[in-house]
Amino acid sequence: MQHLLSIESLSDKQISQLVTAAIEARRVRHSADAPQPLRGQSWALVFSKSSTRTRVSFEVGIRELGGRAMFFSGNDLQLGRGEPIRDTARVFGRMLDGIIIRTFAQSDLEEFAQWGGIPVINALTDDEHPCQVLADLQTIVEHLGDWRGQRVVFMGDAVCNMARSWMWASARLGFELVLCGPPEFTPDPTDLEHLPGHSVTVETDPLKAVAGATVLYTDVWVSMGREAESQERLATLQPYQINSRLVAAADPGAIVMHCLPAYREQEITAEVLERFANVIFDQSENRLHAQKAVLSTIAASRRAGMGGAN
Repeated sequence: MQHLLSIESLSDKQISQLVTAAIEARRVRHSADAPQPLRGQSWALVFSKSSTRTRVSFEVGIRELGGRAMFFSGNDLQLGRGEPIRDTARVFGRMLDGIIIRTFAQSDLEEFAQWGGIPVINALTDDEHPCQVLADLQTIVEHLGDWRGQRVVFMGDAVCNMARSWMWASARLGFELVLCGPPEFTPDPTDLEHLPGHSVTVETDPLKAVAGATVLYTDVWVSMGREAESQERLATLQPYQINSRLVAAADPGAIVMHCLPAYREQEITAEVLERFANVIFDQSENRLHAQKAVLSTIAASRRAGMGGAN
């Protein structure tokens, strides 16, 4: 694996291996012999969007794997003054060992990968948030034993980047995914026809969607860059709030997940969030372990490609 650009770009085997590696990374984190495959390496974090969990987990993860992390906001580089991405990428490629990018356009990320000659990791774009979904799958394995046989319901804005990443995870791994929201916030069923298998469905009725669900999942309703639409979005999405009524209609052993930040009494009630806080904050912690798995896997692939050279 040279890059992590999306869940769509991964095979089922790669996803499974990354989740297994993330579980192991959590187990050995504080061991004296925990591996440090990034020893001597320098990695850049270039974030055009604000971040809490993504930035902290990547910076800590790189350091725990023996590397050095350098953080740049969108205004710290000449990119902010119009330098072409391909030029910045080629400069980074001559000085750094990898780059982690949090930005708007997926095409910008792919251009970095094309021109940089070093690994590129997607730390969130408008299209996908692959690192989050890897951590989520790890959390499901730890709390439910397996993703196989699960019915995951993504509630609310079901055309956001998180929903798309879940869509591809379901297509690759075969678990059932229901995308639930008002018609303007769900994909047209014809948009799902290109997916392998038939594991993803669309539902506009929240109670129908959660019947038999083992995982209820939500995300913020007003994503970065959509603040001007906040009043309209909140009003339209209100019937899709995860609350005690929806939880009661799901499978008795269902868990509730939220990738955070959470806005209580909007997409989720405070009562439900606190009831499932152990799951939600395991999910948050697992960002560190999943990202260490990605970094370690990329480092191993690079060493193999160099014939074992450091």
